[in-house]
Amino acid sequence: MSYQNLAFMIGLLGSVHCVGMCGPLAFAVPSHHPGFGYAILNKLIYQAGRIISYCLLGVLIGLLGRQIWLAGIQQGVSILSGILILIAASSRLFKISIGNSSSILLKPFNKLFGYALKHKANHLIIGLINGFLPCGFVYLAMAGALNTGSVSSAVSYMFWFGLGTAPLMFIAGISVSLSSTLFRKKINRVIPYFMLCLGIWFIFRGLELNIPYLSPAKAGASVTECR
Repeated sequence: MSYQNLAFMIGLLGSVHCVGMCGPLAFAVPSHHPGFGYAILNKLIYQAGRIISYCLLGVLIGLLGRQIWLAGIQQGVSILSGILILIAASSRLFKISIGNSSSILLKPFNKLFGYALKHKANHLIIGLINGFLPCGFVYLAMAGALNTGSVSSAVSYMFWFGLGTAPLMFIAGISVSLSSTLFRKKINRVIPYFMLCLGIWFIFRGLELNIPYLSPAKAGASVTECR
């Protein structure tokens, strides 16, 4: 599976969670022009704003990832990313609370979002703000982008992640009652297992066990062995 496909699948699966967490923000954005056509256009612009924010995060993560690759410690970072993802998945599976740091981080974004709504900011601005909201699935995507090794790859990774979240968020924005609470709960039960698989994959990739696709060895390793 290519990293673009992986990023898209993370976004697609995580979008059910996004509807529950960020959906109310999307639903609260009013349409300043009447008509179904304007509603669709506004929601598309809103999704574009979110994806732009993810790409900007990709630039920052890509710059950091490039330095990591230049330093030659990408295997350790891949293993650490996998461990952190496993911890996050375990906390969801066993309902372990890790404090209220997320609510503290959300306060400035809530104020900014409220200010934007009060002054009737357009949907692109609202989408940009929404894209920077603290979110576990965005962190998961950023961990994947960190391991791509270049700025362009990290931006591409975050773009495909954002694109994966867009379909359900767009449809939910048009039809608020699209996904029931029961349906979201069922999907949320599956997501931690997906996170476990992803964490294990990152760890195996960092270990370089020379297993095709799962844990490939360095290109230079086989050359050394041939000598």
